[in-house]
Amino acid sequence: MDLNFGEIVLWELMGTAALTLLGCGVVANVVLKKSLGFAGGWLLITIGWGFAVFVGASIANPTGAHINPAVTLGLAAADKLEWDKVPAYLVGQFVGAFLGAALAWAAYKLQFDTHDEPAKTRGIFATGPTVPNYAWNLVTEIIGTFVLVFWILTSPTVSTENGVPQFGNSALGYAAVAFVVIGIGASLGGPTGYAINPARDLGPRVAYAILPIKDKGAADWNYSWVPVVGPLVGAVLAGLLSQILPS
Repeated sequence: MDLNFGEIVLWELMGTAALTLLGCGVVANVVLKKSLGFAGGWLLITIGWGFAVFVGASIANPTGAHINPAVTLGLAAADKLEWDKVPAYLVGQFVGAFLGAALAWAAYKLQFDTHDEPAKTRGIFATGPTVPNYAWNLVTEIIGTFVLVFWILTSPTVSTENGVPQFGNSALGYAAVAFVVIGIGASLGGPTGYAINPARDLGPRVAYAILPIKDKGAADWNYSWVPVVGPLVGAVLAGLLSQILPS
């Protein structure tokens, strides 16, 4: 199905909004002290984000379920998506990520209002390094995103047609992508929180800066470029490498 600009924006917006609603939601569930999931740990967060990908991708199926600028750029770099379609995907993804994060805040507003460490709530929305070093933090994000995009481009269960990933050969469908994301989070997420998606980080970071969260901390704009640039570089490398490998 050949979608127009507006249709691509709409489906990617809704899918990415679902992604960040559930993804930011699971982190809020673990971090906010008056939530039933408080102190649920890293495993709950990685599983929650994985299934957030499954839900978001399923919703955005008409566009190929990119819900991630890195996936879009990787497909374009691999010559599997027309470059003139890229802007529509990016608009939908970044706007959707912002809206989903705002909805997650609305769902947990009372828990935000009663949380006794409001200055430490940025991590609910955006990623950050455990050991700040922008160069190495960038390397971590490049590696994690490379794994995701390279898998999409080369997995025998996935094919692409006009920039639309096809999962017809996989009984798992979009759940396969969810498992890959869970694997990346469990294995490579420790150093930086594994953004592996520029929209997933930047959209919620902007939402955090704007939302009326009492006594919240800073949005850390000095670091904000790392989870944007790193995933894009990793995606382009994956796309270029997939082109030169023997079929």
